[in-house]
Amino acid sequence: MTVSARLLGVGDILDLRAYERARDDYRRQIIELKRRRRVALGPVLTIVFECADTVRFQVQEMARAERIATDEGVQQELDVYNRLLPEAGELSATLFVELTTEADLRRWLPRLVGIERALAFELGDPVDVVVPSAPEATHAEALTRENVTAAVHYVRFAFPSRARARFSGGDVAALVVRHPEYEARAVLSPEVRAELAGDLEGRSELIPLARLD
Repeated sequence: MTVSARLLGVGDILDLRAYERARDDYRRQIIELKRRRRVALGPVLTIVFECADTVRFQVQEMARAERIATDEGVQQELDVYNRLLPEAGELSATLFVELTTEADLRRWLPRLVGIERALAFELGDPVDVVVPSAPEATHAEALTRENVTAAVHYVRFAFPSRARARFSGGDVAALVVRHPEYEARAVLSPEVRAELAGDLEGRSELIPLARLD
């Protein structure tokens, strides 16, 4: 049975002064966490798998940048970013098209239309289970275009029970891109695999607030 993700609440977010004191240490922890949740897909694409702490970090940073000091303002940010949390049995990720020059943007973004639907997990050797990507529904309309793609997409991978068992059981697991203009394949490291297995099982414990004081 799929278990709904626990949404972050206002009580999970530090106020501005407390966050400023904790920020350097927390950022170091988040950088390390994201390292275990990041997969490079060829020269242009990178995917980062979201969890409660990566989402909380985005809310904390947005509140800091915008000087949001009210519960109502924080809740508005939570309403946006909570949509990125994965359900149990699911992986949720941010897909980045890593381009730094205007020339590369003009070259690649029209070619990569539909890239958010071109990813998949492949399990087994030979491959016998495939879990395709789907765009995050609440963002799809804003980010999907017929002639040019966005540089950031939010995607989900819904794992049926058999696929979850195979993923956790140690079978070869690779993340692939199969697009007419771009192909890549990355076998997951044991570290990344262990991190993502926790998402599929519904584990969503936050870094304790006591460590941020």
